[in-house]
Amino acid sequence: MTELLKISLPDGTVREMEPGSTPADVAAAIGPGLAKAAIAARVNGELRDLTRPFEGDAELALVTSRDEAEALELARHDYAHVLAEAVQALWPGTQITFGPATDDGFYYDVKAPDSRDPFGMDDLPAIEDKMREIIRADKPLVREAWSRQQLIEKWQAEGETFKAEWAQELPEGEELTVYWSGNPNEAGSWLDMCRGPHLPSTGRLDPDAFKLMRVAGAYWRGDQKNAQLTRIYGTGWLNKKQLNAHLTRLEEAAKRDHRKLGREMDLFHLQEEAHGSVFWHPNGYKIWRELEAYMRRKMDGAGYQEVKTPQVMDARQWEQSGHWGKYRENMFVIPDEVPNTEDEGPVISGKADWMALKPMNCPAHVLIFKQGITSYRDLPIRLGEMGCCHRNEPHGALHGLMRVRQFTQDDAHIFCTEKQVVEEVRSFIELADSVYKDFGFTYAIKLALRPDQRFGSDADWDKAEQEMRDAVAEAGMANDDYGWEELPGEGAFYAPKLEWHLTDAIGRTWQVGTIQGDRVLPERLDASYIGEDGDRHRPVMLHRAIFGSYERFIGILIEHFAGRLPVWLAPVQAVVAPIVSDVDGYANEVAAKLEAAGIRVDTDLRNEKINYKIREHSLAKVPHILVVGKREAEEGSVAVRTLGEQHQKMMSLDEAIAMLTDAATPPDLRRK
Repeated sequence: MTELLKISLPDGTVREMEPGSTPADVAAAIGPGLAKAAIAARVNGELRDLTRPFEGDAELALVTSRDEAEALELARHDYAHVLAEAVQALWPGTQITFGPATDDGFYYDVKAPDSRDPFGMDDLPAIEDKMREIIRADKPLVREAWSRQQLIEKWQAEGETFKAEWAQELPEGEELTVYWSGNPNEAGSWLDMCRGPHLPSTGRLDPDAFKLMRVAGAYWRGDQKNAQLTRIYGTGWLNKKQLNAHLTRLEEAAKRDHRKLGREMDLFHLQEEAHGSVFWHPNGYKIWRELEAYMRRKMDGAGYQEVKTPQVMDARQWEQSGHWGKYRENMFVIPDEVPNTEDEGPVISGKADWMALKPMNCPAHVLIFKQGITSYRDLPIRLGEMGCCHRNEPHGALHGLMRVRQFTQDDAHIFCTEKQVVEEVRSFIELADSVYKDFGFTYAIKLALRPDQRFGSDADWDKAEQEMRDAVAEAGMANDDYGWEELPGEGAFYAPKLEWHLTDAIGRTWQVGTIQGDRVLPERLDASYIGEDGDRHRPVMLHRAIFGSYERFIGILIEHFAGRLPVWLAPVQAVVAPIVSDVDGYANEVAAKLEAAGIRVDTDLRNEKINYKIREHSLAKVPHILVVGKREAEEGSVAVRTLGEQHQKMMSLDEAIAMLTDAATPPDLRRK
């Protein structure tokens, strides 16, 4: 008698099933409703297809569309496959490469047949129609295991040179899987190699819940030396309602685009002569200066000492710190002598001295810490710097203020004893919380854990990770209210890190602040202090930032507030606009009194109609427009129009000055 399989379910019950049974069979045995709703399964913790047989007794959790994160991942993966199938059906001879799911959709890299130009935006409607046809055909998605040689022969026979190249590099003896769209080897069926899992059939996708968004150039394996491909991007969701909500968010995001608003508000510009660096205009730099002054007050109040370190340092320093080996390709290197064209890179020895623009401030802060002899009584030492850094980001990765090559961090490093780590991290958590609340942000805290490639012992990593957990717990934030989550493998190569993920006004998240508990760099750079026992000890080095970079944080603020910055940050806080030129003198008097009260004010004396002036300054996001006419001049009053409000308010000049002074006071000073 054949022994039945024991399948344990999340509710504690056990189902006995015939050998060869699948998760779909279990769902059907439980009931027709679940059989219809199930889209995948977790078998012993591994996400699998519903139709993949059990290998033995197993723990089973069925996945439905209510498990939104997993359902979206599956759907987007399937949309990518349907996209590739559609392109090859429309244009035989198209070569396909790879197509993963993304945070809000999917893409697939393809190479058009030699007989036609690369795919463009005009091709997207036809591809969408074909995709809907494939989805409505409800083709089964069938998994098969193939040998490496089978894959190579198939792709070579069909002229799929990219797939054949990849197949040749797959490991011998490992189970390699393909998925059919349609029954295997039947006419009209389509095949791709993939690890899976997939939905049971294409019909489980909603044909009205995706949209192809754009095309872009890409290179095979991301290397510009290789063949150029076309990357077709799409967004995919579980239903049309989700798609429409996403498209609405994109429309709102386009209105809030910091590059567009930066031009309209005359804040900054970017140009090829300094690609990846920002030209700050007077209005934009006023925002920067307010943020810098604010952060200095916060850091002064928290016991930080501000320092300034060199932009360029010897490459030997970067080699010793470990950045040269881990980060060299992102560094701007300066040779003392022009190398030969055949020279593949710097040799950090011999005649030529190599320098590098600093990509981060931490090694320089260690060098300051090492000056003189430090006692345990001096710790903690908190060194802060508004540090300008340079990173050689890829040209295609640059994006306005959000991704630049030259940036300034609100950077600091805390040197402390082992016993002080948890308290210092807890104190920083509270400091970061006060800053983000001042800007009206909610946030989640996440702990990024050790990556596979890292420096330091497992014991040190165990200790550093637990210190971070303990500090968050002591701050009362290791819970769902703060989105607490641990992220395996996402730490830095030298330390675990706490990350702050801000949520903006339209629901997007931005990873901004961090703190990292580092025992590697003090060891590599030979930092030490004299302990109570008279011996030398290594300090723990906490790397921390709250804004992250000024450039990116300003970009986030512009988009979060849609340009309508809080009054204390607005580059121009008020404009005085006379209705007729007869009161220009009074307008200047009003502006002078506002300026004396510390308000950033402009006066608009142009010979234009008042409605034109109001409209123009509203588009520039000026918080307050003070309209003055003959009546106001006689009464010593102003008519205040506040951005976003329909009606103006009449008030005396003294009342207006008091109101504007209060609104223009930074939140940290308002509390004092």
